[in-house]
Amino acid sequence: MSLLLVGVSHRTAPVSVLERVTISGEDTAKVLDELIAGEHVSEAVVLSTCNRIEIYAVVETFHGGLTEVSGVLARHAQADVSDLTDHLYVHYAGSAVEHLFSVAAGLDSMVVGEAQILGQLRAAYSTARELGTVGTVLHEVAQQALRVGKRAQAETGIDAAGASVVTEALDDAGAALGDLVGRRALVVGAGSMGGLAAAALRRRGIGEIALANRTPERAAHLADLVAAEGTPARVVGLDAIGAEMAATDLVVVCTGAVGIVVDLDTVRTGVAARPSSRPLVVCDLGLPRDVDPDVGALAGVTLVDLTTLGERLSGTGAGQAVEATRTLVAEEVRAYLAAQRSAEVTPTVTALRRRAAEVVDAELLRLDGRLPGLEADVRGELARTVRRVVDKLLHTPTVQVKRLAQSPGGDTYAEALRELFELDPQAPAAVTSGPGGSAITAETVSAAESAWLEGGEVDQALAAPAPRGPGSAR
Repeated sequence: MSLLLVGVSHRTAPVSVLERVTISGEDTAKVLDELIAGEHVSEAVVLSTCNRIEIYAVVETFHGGLTEVSGVLARHAQADVSDLTDHLYVHYAGSAVEHLFSVAAGLDSMVVGEAQILGQLRAAYSTARELGTVGTVLHEVAQQALRVGKRAQAETGIDAAGASVVTEALDDAGAALGDLVGRRALVVGAGSMGGLAAAALRRRGIGEIALANRTPERAAHLADLVAAEGTPARVVGLDAIGAEMAATDLVVVCTGAVGIVVDLDTVRTGVAARPSSRPLVVCDLGLPRDVDPDVGALAGVTLVDLTTLGERLSGTGAGQAVEATRTLVAEEVRAYLAAQRSAEVTPTVTALRRRAAEVVDAELLRLDGRLPGLEADVRGELARTVRRVVDKLLHTPTVQVKRLAQSPGGDTYAEALRELFELDPQAPAAVTSGPGGSAITAETVSAAESAWLEGGEVDQALAAPAPRGPGSAR
């Protein structure tokens, strides 16, 4: 099984396409269920933010997995796959891991170094895990990605080199208004983005914040938090947005709703009640759009949205911090893939040692049959000698195949080992028949045999022989 990524982002698609493909929190469970129901997908995580929609899936085959994941994405967008083809990007296996690590480190954000993506990735992973669509593969790679993101922030300073989309939008708003200190702001939406907006406005010295949300209780909670930090805050109803605009300088809309929340007539009504010389800035940070894009054509209104932000931020970077983060991500990807390749060859090495253990056990049983009167200490020494010889013969090839497996294409060495010795890494532990037909399994192998099977120190394991029963011969 391998990791497959299918995504759409600000780099590959306009906002109009992102709006169609975006997956809301309410739709995430449905999309994940549909993905897992496919024949080729065994694990899945959906990462949906204000400027990207990515599906990470563990698939049996590349083409089968790509067809299923792309189909689910297209059906969700109510479009044909062909309509999305020009905007999709696909990464597979190592390339998918590299992209995920880059996303976690903030290298692929609209605002390079944006720290918010790390929390969004953690939330996406947690949601998928709660819904039962995360298995071993996605658990391991997601945990590694989160660790890489934290390391990038701590060691390269990339989070300080960039800012959040909210911060950049407020920069544009401040430029249009001259300054935000002492101004009035209306924030529509009290979710995570609304909370970020309120906090950023407070830090910039906004004079008052009005909060509107579909659930008034959430707006009241956020208002209490803002007021506790010293900025006046109050709650207004969604039906009062137009009236609030008459005395508001800045409107930030970020609800996550599907469909327009602030329409053209609402803004036109608000603007009509304002002095013509007083500008109004409307920031639409929703995906899909929360504000009718025609609002930007109204006299005295400046519209800042993901499209305008994307145009302004296109091609910007953070110099040395970005290069340092890219180097860090490359190192982490190499280390992760090497560890994965090494882990994949472990079952083959275990199968080879198990096969050798079967042969040794069979020969020792045959020896017991031919020489039933053999002294126990003599038999023990013979067993140690045989296992020591076999262990030394297997040591070099097993060490080498693990080392070679860490390089690209290293799985071919494990495959050769499987072919040469007719190994089945998925087979259960060896079972042979002991005297009287009793079964000897992995559970009944002695301490020495267990250590030898796993490549441990045989002599040390044999230093304390297993106690014999009352009827044991000496």
